Amino acid sequence: MPHNRNSLVTLALPSKGELEEPTLNFLAASGLEVFRPNKRQYVASIPSIPQVTVLFQRAADIPSKVDEGTVDLGITGYDIVCEQGKGRDNVVVIYDDLGYGRCELVLAVPEGWVDVSSIEDLADLATLFKMKGRELRIATKYPNLTRKWLYEKGIIHFSLVGAQGALEVAPSMGYADMIADITTTGTTLRENRLKRIAGGTILKSQACLIGNKKLLQENTNKLLVTQMILELIEAHLRAKKYVAITANIYGDSAEAVARSLMRERDLVGLRGPSITKVYSKVWGEDNWYAVTIIVEKNRLLETINHLRKAGSTDIVVFSPNYVFDSKSWNYQRLIEMLKRERS
Repeated sequence: MPHNRNSLVTLALPSKGELEEPTLNFLAASGLEVFRPNKRQYVASIPSIPQVTVLFQRAADIPSKVDEGTVDLGITGYDIVCEQGKGRDNVVVIYDDLGYGRCELVLAVPEGWVDVSSIEDLADLATLFKMKGRELRIATKYPNLTRKWLYEKGIIHFSLVGAQGALEVAPSMGYADMIADITTTGTTLRENRLKRIAGGTILKSQACLIGNKKLLQENTNKLLVTQMILELIEAHLRAKKYVAITANIYGDSAEAVARSLMRERDLVGLRGPSITKVYSKVWGEDNWYAVTIIVEKNRLLETINHLRKAGSTDIVVFSPNYVFDSKSWNYQRLIEMLKRERS
């Protein structure tokens, strides 16, 4: 696919790995479906926003591509951004939690270390190793985050061992005593006879949206396209919290129906119920009204019972695709951050 010369914004997406498919699914659900006829192509488009060109890159390379200005925006793991953060002066995190790709960077020790179950125990062990003339060896692909975090915890006697491939085998193979690695469920750790320690979570991570702040500062049109992307993402994520409920209810008037529903003000929607007259197909039934409310999902059954007590019937529940607020708050934060950087 040829590069779209009319595009204003280039968006880098993960080309492989655990983030690739979830990212494409997330964007499609947000109204930003990526058009890529052939999976071997590394350039694609977003038909709903033709000003955007998509480039597929390795997730680990996306922060550097954003920093150098090869791309304007990128979606990658928050853990990758934080690990590479030092020296990436042009990278700004625009949306730090896109709601998927959740994992944690944790410390894990062999199950046989029965006396090591907390970060305090680990600190004591590191001191003991030092007294015996050696350092605690930690295998990790995240040396910057691990080193900084351990220093903050007062643990200074250790050495970091770089490794490729599966880190879980490092202790059993003897080239490290323990590991600092990403985990989602902990299953792989347990299968390799490793255990997490209390207080040993270095970072909680998820997919995030990043951008080149210099390019966004200098080009108003790039900012406007970024705003379009943020509006859709934010409204989609916000919609996940809510359900819309419609019901028919009998009453003397719309005001009477409203008064009945308002007895439980927490269960009448974001601003209150919308009430309209129903023109009944049954002769003589003129006092029916249609009620629509939007509530948080965790209050669905409470709201249904409240509607029933008020005389509702024909209750229908559906999930909205988008719930837009008065403005995109993430875009507002981005604008304010860019203004501070200029001053």
